[in-house]
Amino acid sequence: MGQSITRKIIGQHLKEGEPMAGSPVAVGIDQTLTQDATGTMAYLQFEAMGIDRIRTELSVSYVDHNTLQNGFENADDHRFLQSFASKYGLFFSKPGNGICHQVHLERFGVPGKTLLGSDSHTPTGGGIGMLAIGAGGLDVALAMAGQPFHLTMPKVVQIRLTGSLKPFVSAKDVILEILRRLTVKGGVGKIMEYSGPGVASLDVPERATIANMGAELGATTSIFPSDEKTRLFLRAQDRESSWIPLAADPDAVYDETLEIDLSALEPMIAKPHMPDQVVRVADLAGTKVQQVAMGSCTNSSFRDLSVISQMLRGKRVHPDVSVALAPGSRQVVRTLMDRGEWRSIVDSGIRILENVCGPCIGMGFSPSSNAVSLRTFNRNFEGRSGTKTAGVYLCSPETAAAASLTGVITDPRTLGASVAPPALPDRFPVDDAMILPPSADPGKVEVLRGPNIKPLPVKEPLPGRLSGEILLKVGDHVTTDHIMPAGAKVLPLRSNVPALAEFVFEAVDPTFAKRAKAAGGGFIIGGVNYGQGSSREHAALAPMFLGVKAVITKSFARIHLANLINFGIVPLTFVNEADYDRFEQGDEVEIDVTGLKAGLKAGPGAGSGGTALTLKNRTRGFDVSLTHSLSERDIALIRAGGALAYAKRSS
Repeated sequence: MGQSITRKIIGQHLKEGEPMAGSPVAVGIDQTLTQDATGTMAYLQFEAMGIDRIRTELSVSYVDHNTLQNGFENADDHRFLQSFASKYGLFFSKPGNGICHQVHLERFGVPGKTLLGSDSHTPTGGGIGMLAIGAGGLDVALAMAGQPFHLTMPKVVQIRLTGSLKPFVSAKDVILEILRRLTVKGGVGKIMEYSGPGVASLDVPERATIANMGAELGATTSIFPSDEKTRLFLRAQDRESSWIPLAADPDAVYDETLEIDLSALEPMIAKPHMPDQVVRVADLAGTKVQQVAMGSCTNSSFRDLSVISQMLRGKRVHPDVSVALAPGSRQVVRTLMDRGEWRSIVDSGIRILENVCGPCIGMGFSPSSNAVSLRTFNRNFEGRSGTKTAGVYLCSPETAAAASLTGVITDPRTLGASVAPPALPDRFPVDDAMILPPSADPGKVEVLRGPNIKPLPVKEPLPGRLSGEILLKVGDHVTTDHIMPAGAKVLPLRSNVPALAEFVFEAVDPTFAKRAKAAGGGFIIGGVNYGQGSSREHAALAPMFLGVKAVITKSFARIHLANLINFGIVPLTFVNEADYDRFEQGDEVEIDVTGLKAGLKAGPGAGSGGTALTLKNRTRGFDVSLTHSLSERDIALIRAGGALAYAKRSS
């Protein structure tokens, strides 16, 4: 029986377990990346392990999120990150060099290698054939310490591409169509592996766009073959020696298959407030637009910006639309300059932002009240833009450029002018001056800390009984933005958990933090796909600091589930989902967790592998059964008080 690309890479890196779907496995990690919003905490966790040097082949610390320096906090964190990288053996990408996923694709990604990143869009690396997975910062810290990454072996889904994209239809439309079909929970517990003759028609930046936004499916990761297109991309980066051919065997077996005819696709757009609310652009044509934002890790490559440049050449943006662009890297800007395409962008009247994430995480360029904002980003969760009343739509660079010119949502195919698919240059302008190597004499490097960097919170080992009140009950598809918001006000506090914790669930209930502290902690009740979105471990760490003991839901998103485990919060699910309706905020509940053990399976028939736990509602006088998908290792982590306590005890 032939093997998929996924199974080949996992097989080569397998440290523990059997790679059967649903079974726990541990995979060795070759590379890691962090960004500044998650990196400081990850490095504090690494320091706490007492290891003097990273043990991966390569690790990179990027600064691309918290670049708005309107106080000392972000600047101090950047100084900490740079000095830490120099001392402990990491490369450091300075603020303004570019967005982590774009730069890593350009300068560090290697086909066939494993990459673990403390950002949910780390799967961008799948565009060049990496097994690239987003995770919480603590998992990345453990990987830098030489430990494998533990996960439940996902199913492998073949997405077979045929045909080729028509003019004004792009890779963004491919992933939007997949989201339309599968929804934001359709990839949970799965890896999306792309194959078929249509793959050869896509260049690496297009593949990276699709892999990047596969995170919105809830997928563990997405991966493409490493082929001639990959070789040419790496050669243009002066890194052809990193290339290897990598493809699935002709008789490879997959758990599921989805067919996509690229030739049949048309421009698509996701309506507020979820990436799977996808319709044809033509269905919304004529809708007045107040703002357009282009860039982000999804669509800021040379390919994307070249298309925008062509569409704007000799034209100016509509006077009623505010338009901004955040390029993906300095290299992207240099390439456009060398080819004479940058001037069309500047002359059009677009606001040029830094080579950073910026508006995608609510760090500047927020829309006006009740605005329609078109963005080439990957998420349009309510309030993520910084303006809760705005309606954010996700679209391709082609559709964004069309709206910039017309002032309304416009199918770019109706504009008439042709756009030549940009050919990647034979050689990109390589300049790594803003990527600093680690010190050759780390003993002389002092790690610099500002006053905003506070000690790591510590959780006590799990007691035998958990009791308290239900602090909050939320519905389906609650995101990590709901739990722990980003934006210019909150992001600078990522190194200061006591201050950060004041904003937990602020978008849902501004009284949550105060009530949680007054109650001495308690429980959260949630619906389907709880914790989808960002990898930010602060969405588990800050609730842990406030005393949250357990989160009980209908189902969890993958990364947030892992983060809850890492910080010692017990994640449980209802055996009978209808029991969710029987609980209310303020109810006093209790769980005896002395019987917490592996072998239970979430979902229908749960409890067959062991005795289900009982949740007692003391206020209303009834009991319900709970289950979980925890492995023996997960339970050991929770009992120890979290992964860091477990690692220190085991070392």
